[in-house]
Amino acid sequence: MCIIAACAGLSAGCAGHKRVRIEGVLPADHPRVYVAGRVERPLSIDGRLSESAWRTAPRTGLFIDIEGDTRPQPALDTRAAMLWDDEYFYFAAWMDEPHLWATLLKRDSIIYRDNDFEIFIDPDGDQVDYDEFEINALGTEFDLRLTRAYRCGGGYDIEWNMAGLKSAVHLRGTLNDPSDRDSGWTVEVAIPWSCLADTSTVPCPPRDGDTWWVNFSRVQWPFDVVDGAYVKPDGAKEDNWVWSPQFAIDMHRPEYWGRVQFADAPPGVRPFVPDNQVVPRTVLRRVQAAIEQYNADQGVLPESMADIHGLWSPIELPTMTSPMLRIDGETWTVTMVQNMSNGEHAYWQLGPDCMLTRSIAITCE
Repeated sequence: MCIIAACAGLSAGCAGHKRVRIEGVLPADHPRVYVAGRVERPLSIDGRLSESAWRTAPRTGLFIDIEGDTRPQPALDTRAAMLWDDEYFYFAAWMDEPHLWATLLKRDSIIYRDNDFEIFIDPDGDQVDYDEFEINALGTEFDLRLTRAYRCGGGYDIEWNMAGLKSAVHLRGTLNDPSDRDSGWTVEVAIPWSCLADTSTVPCPPRDGDTWWVNFSRVQWPFDVVDGAYVKPDGAKEDNWVWSPQFAIDMHRPEYWGRVQFADAPPGVRPFVPDNQVVPRTVLRRVQAAIEQYNADQGVLPESMADIHGLWSPIELPTMTSPMLRIDGETWTVTMVQNMSNGEHAYWQLGPDCMLTRSIAITCE
């Protein structure tokens, strides 16, 4: 049920690059993890990723299909890395690409209609009020804020902007020229903490050891060459290649996003250290998937935990109560209590509308 993971990807694809070490035990179905090291001086955002901080930062494991390992491995390699300082959360991506093309020039266009690179951030892991950024090979930006997952009744705000955002791309080849073969492109992004803080319940910038919820997606379209230009075929379907798999064609499942731990240390020095939230969050993620599967199969919500018996794998811990399910009309809520070694009790609640909350109480004798 549990493994000691030694590679940030928890799978193949770490060879040849510095790997994120994991000091401890993670469930086998845990999302991918990463440790973002701290840089001493601001990075120059030019897309080239030539600064020493990026050369020493661990890279993620190779991206895989959004639905997981049951799908074919992506045809082109993609990796990412992260750094931070007092002002910015920095992101980098390296993407192999023999055919560089892009068409959208207007900011806040629906960029995934081109090949693109996407970033998703939920600072406090509550599965609501999270942010998304997309960029294509022209460097055209698209940012938006989402209230919660679409399947949980969520909406979005395209007018919202990441104030102070910096981004750049660097092309290893020629754009929109099918007559040659290109090598790829790199992306560099700096997102100010100030534009993430207003909806977060955790410090922005983070503290040493804090863990955030982050994922990446690369959207890749098939193409034809018509009259010397790249053209998407009618009815074409895109590929979605991601860092941490979603197990559905849906990036808006924050519970499956990767876990990024911040280290007040240079990049590549510190391991990822699982905290006491790993097990309860794993249980709630599994229960949520079981409830959604039952609803999809039966057309109704389960009435009790007994109804989803066999649809999820429990984790038995003496310090944690079994999850309890409450149904209220068309909504559901799951609760459980975690007793911690310092005498505190963490009260976990998932739902309604997929929101995850954790409150702390101390029992007085």
